[in-house]
Amino acid sequence: MKKIAKYLLAMTLLSAVEPAAGQSNNPLLQDWKTPHQTPPFSKIRNEHYIPAMREAIKEAEKNIDNIVSMKEAPTFKNTIVALQTASDKVERISGILFNLNECNTDSELQNIVMELTPELTRFSNSVNMNPKLFARVKAIYDKRNSLKLTTEQRTLLEDTYLGFIRNGVNLEGDDRKTFAENSEQLSQLSQQMNRNVLADNNNYILHITNREDLSGLPENVMAAAQDEAKERGLEGWVFTLAYPSFGPFITYADNRGLREQMWRAYNSRGNRGNENDNNDVIRKMTYLRYQQAHLLGYKNYCEYVLSNRMCNTPEKLWGFLSEMYEAALPSAERDLREVTEFAQELGASLPLERWDFSYYSEKLKQKKYDFDEELLRPYLQLDKVRQGIFDLYGRLYGVTFREVKNIEVYHPDVKVFEVMDGKRFMGVLYLDMHPRASKRSGAWKTTFREQSNIDGKQIRPLVQVVCNFSKPVGNKPALLSFDEMETFMHEMGHAMHCLLTDCTYPSLSGTSVKRDFVEMPSQVMENWCYESAFLNTFARHYETGDTIPGEYIKKIKAAEKYLAGWMCLRQLNLGIVDFSFHTIEKPIEERIEDFEREHMKDLLSPVEGANTSTAFTHIFAGGYASGYYGYKWAEVLDADIFSKFKENGIFDKATAKAFRDKILSKGGTEHPSVLFRNFMGRDPDKKALMARCGFEE
Repeated sequence: MKKIAKYLLAMTLLSAVEPAAGQSNNPLLQDWKTPHQTPPFSKIRNEHYIPAMREAIKEAEKNIDNIVSMKEAPTFKNTIVALQTASDKVERISGILFNLNECNTDSELQNIVMELTPELTRFSNSVNMNPKLFARVKAIYDKRNSLKLTTEQRTLLEDTYLGFIRNGVNLEGDDRKTFAENSEQLSQLSQQMNRNVLADNNNYILHITNREDLSGLPENVMAAAQDEAKERGLEGWVFTLAYPSFGPFITYADNRGLREQMWRAYNSRGNRGNENDNNDVIRKMTYLRYQQAHLLGYKNYCEYVLSNRMCNTPEKLWGFLSEMYEAALPSAERDLREVTEFAQELGASLPLERWDFSYYSEKLKQKKYDFDEELLRPYLQLDKVRQGIFDLYGRLYGVTFREVKNIEVYHPDVKVFEVMDGKRFMGVLYLDMHPRASKRSGAWKTTFREQSNIDGKQIRPLVQVVCNFSKPVGNKPALLSFDEMETFMHEMGHAMHCLLTDCTYPSLSGTSVKRDFVEMPSQVMENWCYESAFLNTFARHYETGDTIPGEYIKKIKAAEKYLAGWMCLRQLNLGIVDFSFHTIEKPIEERIEDFEREHMKDLLSPVEGANTSTAFTHIFAGGYASGYYGYKWAEVLDADIFSKFKENGIFDKATAKAFRDKILSKGGTEHPSVLFRNFMGRDPDKKALMARCGFEE
């Protein structure tokens, strides 16, 4: 944070943050006199977090004590609703601390997170395992059928009650102590996992000084690598493990030896036997998770997680994964055979290695469809894509986005937008689009503040979308690949789930839904990327202004199913490995890459020293443990839902309004299966997904 303070001062119109009477000078504890009470990032320094969090925890503990010691009989309002607001300051500070640790961190901030994480876990345990507090909750829960509760209130009551049970409130003696200690260890190990992957990501570069080694790479990729080298004070070209650098290199570079070097570096993160190694982290986490589940009476961690999901048992999940695997396997085998035969025609050595597949599959794609996706990049200028997405949401839901300069940002790359529905303020959207050493890889949506409307006090969300897209190069603007545009659409789907929510309680708003439903609203938006009626609204050449050629759009559609089996099998394999880690009933003793190799049914030969799991932050640091299958599960839902948009018209306002009213605005106030039925009028059908992937053929 200190490093960018001068940029923040120069690039934002700062609003005064005046302490209320009796408050300290710590900005994290003050009432923010900023637009929409947005975080005053220029005022917040690393040294503020620890004292602010400890003060916030004390205040929250006092609020909890007040609920517990209340003389009045427990009611929905004085207990269940009171719990929703008891930890407001803790939530506010956590929303800043952990989000910035993901996207704008430094070693000092990482150490602060490691210090505060166990303290936050102890506080959480003190609430979740408080028997007197639970007694009040249970008293309300036991008479729920006689209370006149709305659907949302009933959901909140049930979630609150189950939350206590699932967090060990009924445990006693040594079991209670072990559960609390394990949860502290797990929270720290999760942060350590992220820290290790980021460090390994940053500790590797490929420095090229011989131009011949760049053969095959597109001009924009080489230019970006040259800019990277200049930023580092080096001659030549520098490639990193950030995906806009790694992805094109592994796809286009003719130099097989360098492709192998890059591939091995990327796929050995967390598995290099150095101080960032995640093998022990994963061994500890998986067994601690098993212990937690076992203490609560479950056979394994997967059973524990799924007991609160749409896919509610390991048996049901395994059946889903197996069914999808069997459907995808013949197609995936054809994909591999076709790419292998083509590579052989080009003189490739067989069998194909993992660093060969992207390279030869891209060349085959160009031959089959007479199309190179790099030709799309000049038509996908980031600013134009962003406006195209904004306009799409305007067309569907009537919302508008206005860039503002009077809201502070935590880094000069960040842009801020006010989102409006007519005259109604819907929330603030922060967009952070480009990679840097202080940001973890990938793309995600998060929030600095959730939406709520308790006692008529309407709080609108502060939503953040973070990506790692190609940077501007030289005088050229940032130009996206088609995949990057699709990722942008995906994350904006999550963002709009938050921005269009209209719930009462923050723990149920926005994306606070069951994990195997959360990806549906984001994945459904990806479908528009393949529609000419949408692409024609914004895809124009950044130099000439020409619209994207119709023949390009036809080729995008024609290639939509290319490698569908291969990609589906890859996603399913990740779900299977996740399932395998979380159905263990004894400690993992072997190397993590050996465990992965045993359970991942991949079609290419394994590579010594490489694996996915030691950098699989989704399941070890991102909340997707026993839930990675949710991406594929949600594909069934999104394909089915988009079929209704296709039937009625992809810009049909009535369909969009129904989707908004019956799903997006509802957050987690009802079970996802009910929300789906309310919109579609029936249960999900796999036919749309099978057709989209070509598995019916």
